[in-house]
Amino acid sequence: MITTERLDYRLPAELIAQAPAERRDGSRLLVVERAGRTLSHRMFSDLPEYLRPGDVLIRNNASVLPARLHVRRPTGGSAECLLLRKTTAAHGAGEIWQCLVRPGRRLAVGAVFRMEDASLSGEVIASMEDGTVHVRFATRTGETVAAVANRIGDIPLPPYIERPDDSRREEDRGRYQTVYADPARQYAVAAPTAGLHFTQGLLGQLRAQGVRVADLTLHVGLGTFRPIATDTVEAHRIHSEFYEMPDATQRVLLPPLAGRRIAVGTTTVRSIEDFLSTHDAPLGRAHQAEAAVFIHPPREFRGVDALITNFHQPRSTLLCLVAAFLAPGTFDGIDWLMEIYAQAVSMRYRFFSYGDSMLIL
Repeated sequence: MITTERLDYRLPAELIAQAPAERRDGSRLLVVERAGRTLSHRMFSDLPEYLRPGDVLIRNNASVLPARLHVRRPTGGSAECLLLRKTTAAHGAGEIWQCLVRPGRRLAVGAVFRMEDASLSGEVIASMEDGTVHVRFATRTGETVAAVANRIGDIPLPPYIERPDDSRREEDRGRYQTVYADPARQYAVAAPTAGLHFTQGLLGQLRAQGVRVADLTLHVGLGTFRPIATDTVEAHRIHSEFYEMPDATQRVLLPPLAGRRIAVGTTTVRSIEDFLSTHDAPLGRAHQAEAAVFIHPPREFRGVDALITNFHQPRSTLLCLVAAFLAPGTFDGIDWLMEIYAQAVSMRYRFFSYGDSMLIL
């Protein structure tokens, strides 16, 4: 058993990145070579030096919805509604969404609210065991709820990024999104942050040297930010996230392999390992499923040879995944990861969504 306290570490508050680097590829890159157990301190723009012709970058192309809506209750009191996922629940006319609302005690089943400009109104119609609610929405102009959110919603930044005012609102709308995000796949309420460091120029450079690219879509949910609250890792109940994997991406995961399979981010790893846990051959069509796999030591990996990832929160399931990848099939990666993080802290790396990056080879 793995005690959760082994995934704890000390992080000075000033190392939690509150804004992105001036240039996307201007973030730092900590390169971990597992075979020699070595560390190198580079810049993300140096990434092409570590990739070879035939390698394939596998990316999550989900786009982040500006899902945070500021609304008013009938009393005039302010409230917040965070759109999580459009549902297929049948409750009459209007779109039904799974949401988080605050203050929850004032937005119980039957409560109503509206946007300041009355372009959208909502009614809480059901309460879920996980603390979320189902809301039936109506729009004044016939717009979809997503269209309203894109027009006047805010990007749902993680809670550790503080925004006392709207001065960075437009910057966040652009930078909390990968350059390859597909607007037609605007499902995520959190960015696949390992991909935030890529620029179109850097991707072009990689393609020119023979590195291929393959995409999948995982609908990143709020569960990615939930810490492990149980005493042991194994007792934690992992969240599930919907993903879609095109046939072309399935094919680069399975033999014959031309190069290494390099996952951009933990969300990509979850999708790959979930798919390969039940499939040994391409399906000839896109695959859709809920990824509920919990990756922690001593896990082996079937479809990932190298990983690009950011620095993650203490006691998180993402730390579990990275520890497993450092030393597949063993428990050794936990202590090693804590050593790596201690060095990153001592060298003042920037942590979490807008922070620096790691490449594990």
